[in-house]
Amino acid sequence: MLYLLFALFDRWLAPVPRAGRCDWLTTLVYAHRGFHDGPSGRTGNRRVENSAAAFGAAIDAGLGIECDVLRTRDGQAVVFHDEDLERLTGQQGRVADESAAALTQIALTGSTDTIPLLATVLAQVAGQVPLLIEVKIVRGGRVQPLCLAVNRALEGYGGQVAVMSFDPRVSSWFHKYSPHIVRGLVMTEEGWRTLGAKARRHLALWRARPDFMAYDIDDIGGAFPSAQRRRGMPLLTWTVDSAARATRAGAKADAPIAEGEGLASLIAAG
Repeated sequence: MLYLLFALFDRWLAPVPRAGRCDWLTTLVYAHRGFHDGPSGRTGNRRVENSAAAFGAAIDAGLGIECDVLRTRDGQAVVFHDEDLERLTGQQGRVADESAAALTQIALTGSTDTIPLLATVLAQVAGQVPLLIEVKIVRGGRVQPLCLAVNRALEGYGGQVAVMSFDPRVSSWFHKYSPHIVRGLVMTEEGWRTLGAKARRHLALWRARPDFMAYDIDDIGGAFPSAQRRRGMPLLTWTVDSAARATRAGAKADAPIAEGEGLASLIAAG
């Protein structure tokens, strides 16, 4: 009975996208943070994650691109994964405490590339391949400032693009204020497997009203993502970083977000 009730509310509160709205989502493999070398890559000029070189390599290989955005101190969207600068630049401090001008002068470790603005990445991609933008909201943070920054950057962009986030408020914001942009909900079940957690997954889905989901590869065979896929919700999966996970993604999801060995195996498979 509870399953049927959840399924009914899923259809009512989070309907699947209309035909043709985001069919392109499932046509390609997506390079996770671009086609990068990873931490054990070349030691000279590496293709660092979320860098111009990584995005250029993805375009050259005909791959879709997944990237991350954070908000700068002065309200711009910058392409960077971590809240702190140290892992990827060797510098101290938080992205949110720096201006866009300062951040774009900071070199990524092992590379001549610097941290790019979302607008710069959009100009580089220029519709050549589809782009997934993960909007990263700091825990407890407001969603509107970064959503506004992303939306401003996307004005006039003609390529295939979608925004997504772990925070259901992001998809909800785009549903309300910029409904023409394809939007997704990112989800993992790690530490989130009780009956109450099952209810929270559905609540997040209903709040987000997404066009698609991007689900943790470790949880991709579970009841919740499988049910959403069966009813017509496009299902992407991350992070596909091994050949075994690539096989799993092919069986359980509509498109993989991949890196490392997983991406190499998918490219080799054609």
